[in-house]
Amino acid sequence: MGWLSLAIWTPIVFGAVLLALGRESQAQLVRWIALIGSVISFLVTIPLYTGFRLGTAEMQFVEKTSWIERFNVNYHLGVDGISVWFVLLTAFITIIVVIAGWEVIQRKVNQYMAAFLILSGLMVGVFAALDGVLFYVFFEATLIPMYLIIGIWGGPNKIYAAFKFFLYTLLGSLLTLVAFIYLYTSSGGSFDILTWHKLPLSGTAQSLLFFALFAAFAVKVPMWPVHTWLPDVHVEAPTGGSAVLAAIMLKLGAYGFLRFSLPILPDASREWAWLMIALSLIAVIYVGLVALVQQDMKKLVAYSSVAHMGFVTLGFFVFNDLGITGGLVQMIAHGFVSGAMFLCIGVLYDRVHSREIASYGGVINTMPRFTTFALLFAFANCGMPGTAGFVGEWMVILASVKANFWLGLLAATALITGAAYTLWMFKRVYLGPVANDDVRQLNDINGREFLMLAVLAVAVLWMGLYPKPMTDVMDASVANLLKQVAVSKLN
Repeated sequence: MGWLSLAIWTPIVFGAVLLALGRESQAQLVRWIALIGSVISFLVTIPLYTGFRLGTAEMQFVEKTSWIERFNVNYHLGVDGISVWFVLLTAFITIIVVIAGWEVIQRKVNQYMAAFLILSGLMVGVFAALDGVLFYVFFEATLIPMYLIIGIWGGPNKIYAAFKFFLYTLLGSLLTLVAFIYLYTSSGGSFDILTWHKLPLSGTAQSLLFFALFAAFAVKVPMWPVHTWLPDVHVEAPTGGSAVLAAIMLKLGAYGFLRFSLPILPDASREWAWLMIALSLIAVIYVGLVALVQQDMKKLVAYSSVAHMGFVTLGFFVFNDLGITGGLVQMIAHGFVSGAMFLCIGVLYDRVHSREIASYGGVINTMPRFTTFALLFAFANCGMPGTAGFVGEWMVILASVKANFWLGLLAATALITGAAYTLWMFKRVYLGPVANDDVRQLNDINGREFLMLAVLAVAVLWMGLYPKPMTDVMDASVANLLKQVAVSKLN
């Protein structure tokens, strides 16, 4: 079994083991098994980085086995400089989520931990799949554990949020299945994604396929105007669910544009780039303004995620190396920062049981250590230089200016709105005198919470100060992708 298979199936196997431990009396054992499983799952991804060969766009750590021979469907895995970091990020965030739910989740602990471990393996499968059917199976299967996480451990309106999440994402994906079947037929009976990259297609076919794929990937990002499911889901999901959704699951849609839309449909991608750029700018500017008026902390950060992911799709569709690399860096940075923001909200919610900004004020007086972490993550969310949030956004702005000055100017407004809504929330929640008895009685973070936030803080600072290891891995694959987009595939 190769490293990628281990990265996929190790957390899934541990999740299956946890499902067998159903008694509440075994909850502490379940937590330790989940932690051990998540750490091992992360460790098996390390060789993907240490053994990664720089300077080549070829798929690495490739595994291929016949799966459904009659239809030429294969268990085909591999990673390049675009996908390898997301495998590591997924496994890393899973450890954080297990630690975050250690004391908070008191009922059905085995099912909660199992859902996250199984979800982790499925998401790694999405990033590693090189067969269309395998990709689709992993892509759709991720809905099941997340649906259960929201529907079982969520808030008062959890059933509504879970159904909205499931229906939005499932309905969008059905057109993708149609697109995959068309590509299978056009390629002479192959589901190999790399074969699809070389497939000549007519202009009409490319446009139709572009929007079929758009239906799934845009919802998953989510892009405006199909973003409305995200705030509802974030508000109702448990803290761990929000962290994984923001940190990893939103990246599945953006990754789909890079793996499918751009290389398979280059002519349509260039033709409809204006639309993608327009929708991205609306997300960056308008949704940022929507975040500014939110009174619920989770909703504010949820809208913030839509705005930040707008930077990602903007970077992809300006078609230069700075833009695509910046979009990728922004995806990883957003994984750290948004996950940290939701976990900070969870720390407060666990104590006060309110997400309303008005319920707080002066938290710095009773939780100084926690406020230090919250301030760092708030600065990162603003795009402060020296933090992970700065690098990708700055690269995308530079790429946008390179493409068109006014485009770059519009993109740069996000730095203002991002600072406005993030610091406005921070001021009202953390600064000033103690606002009420709930805040007065708060206890500062414990050792478990300190560890969780400290690890994320190191990641945010490390990426902000020294992003070169990430960009070095990406360079060859980004250059190859740009070559593919530049070549017409009209038949």
